[in-house]
Order: sequence, then C-alpha cells, then structure tokens
Amino acid sequence: MRKFNIRKVLDGLTAVSAVASASSAAQQQQAGNRETEIQETLQSEHFQLCKTVRHGFPYQPSALAFDPVQKILAIGTQSGALRLFGRPGVECYCQHDSGAAVIQLQFLINEGALVSALADDTLHLWNLRQKRPAILHSLKFNRERITFCHLPFQSKWLYVGTERGNIHIVNVESFTLSGYVIMWNKAIELSSKSHPGPIVHISDNPMDEGKLLIGFESGTVVLWDLKSKKADYRYTHDEAIHSVAWHHEGKQFICSHSDGTLTIWNVKSPTKPFQTITPHGKQLKDGKKPEPCKPILKVEYKTTRAGEPFIILSGGLSYDTVGRRPCLTVMHGKSTAVLEMDYSIVDFLTLCETPYPNDFQEPYAVVVLLEKDLVLIDLAQNGYPIFENPYPLTIHESPVTCCEYFADCPVDLIPALYSVGARQKRQGYSKKEWPISGGNWGLITQSYPEIIITGHADGSIKFWDASAIMLQVLYKLKTAKVFEKSRNKDDRPNTDIVDEDPYAIQIISWCPESRMLCIAGVSAHVIIYRFSKQEVTTEVIPMLEVRLLYEINDIETPDGEQVPPSSTPGAGSNPQSIVPQSHPSTSSSSSDGLRDNVPCLKVKNSPLKQSPGYQTELVIQLVWVSGEPPQQITSLAVNSAYGLVVFGNCNGIAMVDYLQKTVLLNLGTIELYGSNDPYRREPRSPRKTRQPSGAGLCDINEGTVVPEDRCKSPTSDVKDNSFSRSRSSSVTSIDKESREAISALHFCETFTRKADTSPSPCLWVGTTLGTVLVIVLNLPPGGEQRLLQPVIVSPSGTILRLKGAILRMAFLDTTGSLVPPAHEPWREYNVPEDKDEKEKAKKRRPVSVSPSSSQEISENQYAVICSEKQAKVISLPSQNCTYKQNITETSFVLRGDIVSLSNSICLACFCANGHIMTFSLPSLRPLLDVYYLPLTNMRIARTFCFTNNGQALYLVSPTEIQRLTYSQETCENLQEMLGELFTPVETPEAPNRGFFKGLFGGGAQSLDREELFGESASGKASRSLAQHIPGPGGIEGVKGAASGVVGELARARLALDERGQKLGELEEKTAAMLYSADSFSKHAHEMMLKYKDKKWYQF
Repeated sequence: MRKFNIRKVLDGLTAVSAVASASSAAQQQQAGNRETEIQETLQSEHFQLCKTVRHGFPYQPSALAFDPVQKILAIGTQSGALRLFGRPGVECYCQHDSGAAVIQLQFLINEGALVSALADDTLHLWNLRQKRPAILHSLKFNRERITFCHLPFQSKWLYVGTERGNIHIVNVESFTLSGYVIMWNKAIELSSKSHPGPIVHISDNPMDEGKLLIGFESGTVVLWDLKSKKADYRYTHDEAIHSVAWHHEGKQFICSHSDGTLTIWNVKSPTKPFQTITPHGKQLKDGKKPEPCKPILKVEYKTTRAGEPFIILSGGLSYDTVGRRPCLTVMHGKSTAVLEMDYSIVDFLTLCETPYPNDFQEPYAVVVLLEKDLVLIDLAQNGYPIFENPYPLTIHESPVTCCEYFADCPVDLIPALYSVGARQKRQGYSKKEWPISGGNWGLITQSYPEIIITGHADGSIKFWDASAIMLQVLYKLKTAKVFEKSRNKDDRPNTDIVDEDPYAIQIISWCPESRMLCIAGVSAHVIIYRFSKQEVTTEVIPMLEVRLLYEINDIETPDGEQVPPSSTPGAGSNPQSIVPQSHPSTSSSSSDGLRDNVPCLKVKNSPLKQSPGYQTELVIQLVWVSGEPPQQITSLAVNSAYGLVVFGNCNGIAMVDYLQKTVLLNLGTIELYGSNDPYRREPRSPRKTRQPSGAGLCDINEGTVVPEDRCKSPTSDVKDNSFSRSRSSSVTSIDKESREAISALHFCETFTRKADTSPSPCLWVGTTLGTVLVIVLNLPPGGEQRLLQPVIVSPSGTILRLKGAILRMAFLDTTGSLVPPAHEPWREYNVPEDKDEKEKAKKRRPVSVSPSSSQEISENQYAVICSEKQAKVISLPSQNCTYKQNITETSFVLRGDIVSLSNSICLACFCANGHIMTFSLPSLRPLLDVYYLPLTNMRIARTFCFTNNGQALYLVSPTEIQRLTYSQETCENLQEMLGELFTPVETPEAPNRGFFKGLFGGGAQSLDREELFGESASGKASRSLAQHIPGPGGIEGVKGAASGVVGELARARLALDERGQKLGELEEKTAAMLYSADSFSKHAHEMMLKYKDKKWYQF
C-alpha cells in the first residue's frame, strides 16, 4: 500500500498538472513498488551497438574490378567505400579511413587480396581472406600523383604510373618500392620537345613479360624493354589516348582516342597504325576523314577460338546525337551492336573464361558499372540480353522518402508477398546463371522474418525480405495509379502544392497481422489498401474529401464531451452508395475566385484493374479551403479491428471509418481540447500567417517559414546542420501563434478516464506541443451491424503533458508486457463467403492480445509516452506519472520506438546529436548511450527506425540502407552470419605452348622480375618518394596467412630466417678458413726459415 502524501492530493486537483508535477518522493516510493511488481530482465550487458550490413547500390561509384577465378566483383566509390559482391547474398562493405575517392582496383587473382589506388595517392592492400576485410599495408606517395596501376597475373610486382609520366614498381608482398624506375624522358623520343602527359595505360605484352606497353595521355605509346632499360618502339598519334588493349597473341594492340577513333597497331610497325576505325563516325563520300566523335573512354579487345574477336567500347558517339543515352558498343566481326544504358557509364569489364592474357580470351559477359546501376550483358546469346540482377541494387529506383522496419512478422507474410511480387517480374533476361558466383553464405543464426518497407518519391512502395542480414525485393505497389496523370507540365492541375513528385510517400502505417496498409502522401492524400490474392476490377474508386480547417470560431463553451451528429455524415447510409463527400461543418465560399473544396490530385474516374497484392480500399484527400492549400499530413494510424483510419496535420485531426466510407471526426487541434485548452489562443483567420505547405519531408525545423507556397520535392536533400534547436516550440516558451500539429496517433484498448473500471477502445493523440489527448471509440457489434450502425467518437477530457513534441506511445500490462493494438486476422475479401463463414463473421471478435481484458478489473496498465525531450510511464487508470526520464536537454529525439528484445521490452531512441539510447521499461533506467553518427542531413532523420530483436536501419546515402544492431547477442553472432568472400579454388592450367612453338620459339616469354626489380639488382628507392604505413590487418589476417599473399609474407620471413641461418653458417666457415689460412702461412714461414740457407741439392 502506498504512503499517503498530501502533495500528491494537491497535485490531483488539476488534471493537467497531475502528470507534470509528481513529487520526487512519491516517484521514488512508486518506483520501489513497481520494481517489486515487475521484474525487469534487461541489463546494460544485453546491449552493444555495431553496424551489420549495408545494402543497395554503391553511391557514386568510381572503380571496378573482377577476379575471374574467385568470381568476385569489387566496386570502389568517390567517398572511399569498397563494396565486394560474390554470389547473391554474399556481399561486403569496407571503408578507407581517408574517405578519398577510389581511382582504381586490382585483384591479386585467386590470392584473396585486392589493391586499391586512391585519389590521395595512396595504395592499400586488402586481405579478403577474412569475413571483414582489412588493410594489411598502405603506401603513400609524397612527390607524385598516381594515375594508373597494373598488376600482371601471378606477379608480385605492381606497376604504378604517375601524372609526371614516370612508372614506379611496388612489391605487393612487402609494399615497398623497387629502385627500378622508368622515367618519362627516357621512354619518349629525345628529340621530343613537350612532356607526353600523365600515364593512362600500362600492360605487359601477353607473349613477352619483358616488354611493357606504356600509354601517355598526349598520344604517345612506348614499348619498353625491361631488361635493356630502353624503348624498343615508339608509336605516336596526334589524338589523345584514353585506353589501350592487347590482342592475346601480343602482335597487335588497339588504342582509343579523344576524337572517337580506334587505332590498331602492329607491334613492329611504329610509323603508322595498321587500321583506323571510327565506330560511330559518318563516312563521307569523297574519301575524307569521318567527322570527329565524342571520346572513346575505354576499349577492350577479346579473342575467341571459333570466330571473330570482340571489340567492346564505351563512348565514341557522334556529336549530333544530342540527348542520346550513354552507349556500350559491341563490335563482333561485321556486326556492331549499340546497347543504350539508363545512366552514364563509369567503367566496364569483359568477363573471360581464362585469367591468362596470352590465351584465347573467350569472353562470355560484360559487366557495366553505371552511375546508378550495375548491368551484366550476356555476350553468348543473340541480341546480347542482360542478366537478371539478383542483388538488391534498386532501392533508389525512385528516391526513398520514408521507410519502416518490421522484425518478427507473421511467418506467412513473406511467402504471400513473394507470390504476388513474382508476377511483376520482367521477361527477356538471359537464361544463364548469374556469373558473379564467388564466396559462401554465412550461417543463419536468426530465424525470424524481417520486412523493410520503403516509400518513394514516385508514389511507389517496395516490400523487402530482410531476414538473416540479406535483402531481396518481394513486391512493389504503385500508389499513383489511382490518380489521373498530367501528360505535361502545362496540363498539370493548378491545385498542386508541390513542384515535383506529387505522389511522394510521407508516412506508412502497416498492420502485419491483418495486412492492412495505409499511406499518406505529400499532396495531403491518404490511401487505404487491403491485401488480396485475387485480381479485381474496381468500377468506381471509393473516395472521400475532407476539409481540415485551422480556425477558432467564437464559441462560448466548446463542446468537450459529445461530438455533434453533423460530424458523422452519412454514418447510417448504405455503404454501397459511395460518393465523394466533404465535411459539411464549414461552408465553402468561392465567390472571390479563391480555390475552395478542391483536392490536390484528381482520382481516376474510369474502372481500375487491380492485380493480386495490395488493392485500393479508399482514397481520402484534404481539400483547399478558401484559397489555403491543405497542409501535409504529419501523422497516420490504421486499425483493422476497429475499421478506422486517423490522420492529422498542423490544422487538426480527421478520423474515417473505412468500412462505411464515412468521416467520423474532423476537428481543429484546438477543438480537441474543448474547454481545457491551456494556451488560451485567440480566434484568428487561417490566412493571417501562411505556413509552408511542405513542412513534412523537406526541413526538420518547422519554425523556418518558407516564403513561397510551394514545397520542395521530398527527395531534395536539405543539408542543414542547425539541428541543435528543437522542432517543438514548447521547449522554451509556447509561441501562441504557432500551429499545434498532430505528431503521434495510437489506437488501443485501455482506460480512458481516471474513473474507468475497465479498458475500452480508444485513440491516443499526441501533439507537437507535448500534449496527449484521449478520444473514446464506441464501436457497434461485429458482422453486419458493424456496417449499419455508426461508430460514435467522443473526447474523454483526459489530457497529459510532456516536454517536446510527442513521438511514440505504447501500453504495458501489469506484468510489463507490451499490449499490442487490437487487430483482425487477415482473410481473403474478394471470395464470396458461404453461410457458415457469415455466421462466423458475425461472431468474430477482433483479436486483441491485451491480457487486460481477461484479467481482473482492478488491475491496471501503463502508458509509455516518448517525446522529443523526455519519456514518461503513466499508471492507468489513475494517470499518475510512475516513472520519468529526461532523455536530452540540449538536443531532441528524432525517432523513438518501443521494441521487444530478449523476451523483454525497452524504449530505443535516436537523438539529433547522434546518440543512440535505450531505456528499460517500465522503470526507464538508461541501458545504452552510444554516440553513433551526427545528423548531417534530413535523409537520416527521415529514415531512421528501430524494430524488435535489436535491429535498426537508416538510409546512409541516397542509394544505400545501413543496418545496425543494438543487441549484444546479435553482435556476437554476426561473425558467423557474415558470408565468406574467399574460397580455395585451383588456378586453371596455363595454356599449352604447343610442340612447334616450343621448338622454334614464339610462345610466351617469361621474365625473372625479381632479378630486375629486387634490391640487389636495382638498389633502394628514394625514401622521400613514398612512405610505407602498416595496416591494422586484424588478428584474422594472421589466421588466414596460410597461403596467398599473406602466406607469401610468412614465406618471405621464413626465407629471411633461413638466409640468416645460412649466413651465420657461412660466417663460421669463413672464420674457420681464415684460421686454417693463417696457420698455413705460419707453417710456410717456418719452413722457409728452416731451409733458407740450404742449396737445392742439399734437400
């Protein structure tokens, strides 16, 4: 029994202050009681924060590489990120600390290692033999800028070309420079007066490793003899070079130029090219040179045993093809195929059957890295079809505007979504298996289903299977198809409130159990969807129009208890007769020519064919009021058990019965308070101060007034760093002129008033000024009665207060378990029910998992309310504040979620200052507080969300989702769950030289590079040229050091030890020899003295 406290009695006299000013003594006393009642199992050691996986297309890609034996693809980006892809489901993300752009990547083929060259003139060696790759060595060039690298197959010597035109050689085992340098002035003609420009290409002759082909930007190509250290041939052309490629026999090479030409050269004929081709040039009749074209940025020359070679190139289109999309050109024999791409080409690689450059290449596919996509072209099939991409690289197909994450969903959901999504797949892909097939999957230690839903700027919604750290698209819904589309800019309705992307998704509310989906869009529209496996044609799209007005009428006594019947228009009408209707409480006056009673978008009036999947149940639109555009929706909730949807904005709140297609409630925010309004706001017209129409997706500081009426697209990333100030104006002082928006909505079955003895269905409403109001729902019985009798909605008079805008609400039972909102189980609506089913439907009660309904009436519940600044746990029905936690003083919470973890629940928060925090429930003990990432742009704020089992995610770039975990158990299991990139594979056999080639020469000439580039032959490189930096490497790197590059290091060390041992032995032997020589000379001297004076005949 609680101690009697006189201050508590005084506090109880005012309903509003009862919550805010509970004395600390009472709180401590109650806290003590609660702890004895509810055993909290979560402790700090259950929490640990770490990144898990990154999904999506690498943002701003800049480099590409492929290991033809391991079958792994690597992509580098302009921000220094590295993404590695193996078979579908095996991918990995790494980051260079400097953040400098990756300019080139080179695999050490079949060695489980990769060299990256960065724009800050550093080289890094990555060990891929561990699940989380790490850098083993780095080399920083101080005096020269890196422009091109080349690592010959099965060589440990990396050629590094620079901007000055020099070539340095790096030993990839020790990551040290060789003393051997090819200087530009030695390579070019001595008579040449100008600098040849940076190195754009280096490669060795496929048939002779001792000959190095060097391409300079100005148009000069040099064949350098490594042994004699001089140029064999120099090939000069008056057009700049972009790339060079060898024919596998080493007798010809091809160059691509800045004027759109290709020149083919015979190695031994340096005076002029053997052939010049302009693939896209118009051939002029009178034998003149073709017109110049755009530069050919890259060319590859690949041979086949059976037929003509392939010449594959990017760029080179003629200048008159303005507006033409970027192209990849495939020339094979006499045929030329021009393959148009959706985005500009960053790089491409031809995948070949052999890793050996001196064998027939047998190309089978081309990987094309585009600015925003990755395309694989099948070269073996006619028409060059593309492969179906199995990676989740289409997150950004239309920019993401919001996302939600659901862990531990019903098990039948993913198969249901997959089956309807499978019908949406495109046809015409290559029949072959995806060729990037390296690596192995990790162990699946998590067995619960996870779903991510992304909302996009074009109005589409994508459902993703995110189970077990994978990601796969399940189903795509296009919400825009219920609206009439304007064909061009002039044709657009003048009722638009956004300049672009009028269908962009702002809020998603989804009930996984009933599969009901509700979305709010940027044009102040709400659409409710039901899930069905049947195709239907909807003759007339059901539609409602709502006038939400921010206006205080001069009412003496606002009605605080009962909503007048006028707020339920057509409540008893036949649900079949659906007509567009608006709320009749405000008269429309458009005599002054102001837009009035018109929605922003026009719903289609023709029949709509709806495929299996999500089908439109009802479209609700807010309308213009006396020239004032509708304000964007700030909160949304749907409940399948009650058949209700509710939404709010900065004007007020509207509730709709989607079964009867009627508006139940339409109130300005102030009207919600009735006579309890603590702010005493003056009546004013809605047109005195214009509010920006798009405070939703565009800017987090709602206080900043945008002068123009139109909102920026929700996709425009506002890089605003002034996030220290709270959105809520209630933190310092309440601005009486500020509009109070609805910021949180939660349907539940709980105690609505202090005097209640049993829980009942209600709606809890949270506002941006920190107020929580409760609305009572009086629902008719189920079955047919539900469709005939009206739902009665009435304010309860209950008002609770917190600091900062309300973000999230949830309810706990007496055991501290979460009480989820009531829901109806999913059933197929488009199949006629038989009589038995109808009888069942009449008796069917909504599934309420609330244990409170079955418990004694005297037992209570707890409301958990999280705002931008604090969290409170309030005991119901008494409405006493049991626990309170001030989350942040200087910042504000962007996202708060009440989630389950380890058979318990907690509150997880992400703050604008970059902190991630968790609190126990109900006592709100701090369990985790980690500085994770600063809020650098709106995208993070818009997309960050927590879900059950310690999972969270956000959009780290416009194209990528970053997943993280705050569960210590998941962090421990992560290593097992991650896939392995490197798998031991035998390197294919080298091509057979053949009898005659072996007899008469002409086969591949090998080169002892060690002899040329080693320290003994070439000496040491200048110390100031480059600085060696040992990498962190990771302890796993040591474990993986059994073979490959790391093994080479170990072998090198072993060899050094052996060499030292041998040197030691040699030293001892030398010493012994010196000793014996010394004693020999001594003996010789003694003999000489003995026989000094004797003649020869005396011996």
